[in-house]
Amino acid sequence: MSLHLSYRAAPGNPWFSWQYVRDNSDTILAALREHTWLTARAVLIAALVALPLAVAAYWFRSLAGPILALTGVLYTVPSLALFAFLAPYLGIGAITVLTVVALYALLVIVRNALAGLNQVPPEVREAAEGMGYGRWGRLFRIELPLALPGILTGVRLATVSTVALVTVGVVVGRGGLGQLIFAGFQNNFYKAQIMTGTVLCVLLALVLDLILAGVGRVLTPWLRGRNS
Repeated sequence: MSLHLSYRAAPGNPWFSWQYVRDNSDTILAALREHTWLTARAVLIAALVALPLAVAAYWFRSLAGPILALTGVLYTVPSLALFAFLAPYLGIGAITVLTVVALYALLVIVRNALAGLNQVPPEVREAAEGMGYGRWGRLFRIELPLALPGILTGVRLATVSTVALVTVGVVVGRGGLGQLIFAGFQNNFYKAQIMTGTVLCVLLALVLDLILAGVGRVLTPWLRGRNS
């Protein structure tokens, strides 16, 4: 469901206005919820696609170059151009936004996941083979857990960049906080509306990054012991 943006302007045109926040709290919270939901889904989709690609590049070295090149090319395509290309096929709405931002997150997650897998010590892999682990057993029991710090680093970077990129989804009517920012420009450059959307984007990125950092500490207790 698209957001219906409306506001009652405070006197003057300040960069921040509590009056604007109070009068439009429902609209602001709806935009924040949509932005958070779009970000979470896009990063999850990107991770579900990027991890198998990283594993394929790790197992088959000849695929590493093409996979990194493809994700790198996608990353360099201007976001507005990608929206314009996909919108006629996927329609105007959340699916287009999720597809675009997930494609941009692929490179970051693939690179960091592959780097984490490549950092697994060869002697550890050899020991796992000696214990009778097959390729899949080594992957899930040994290699992925040891590569987890690199994977989480990629997910954190992708999440922060996705928070920023979701705002561009305003061009297809689903930009979350980007709709506040864009509406501020439409409303005679209403600064309070623009600043509110911008500050909330920054705070959302910081909060999500801190949450993922906490998840990483829980999932990698051996790193806490090493750093203490």
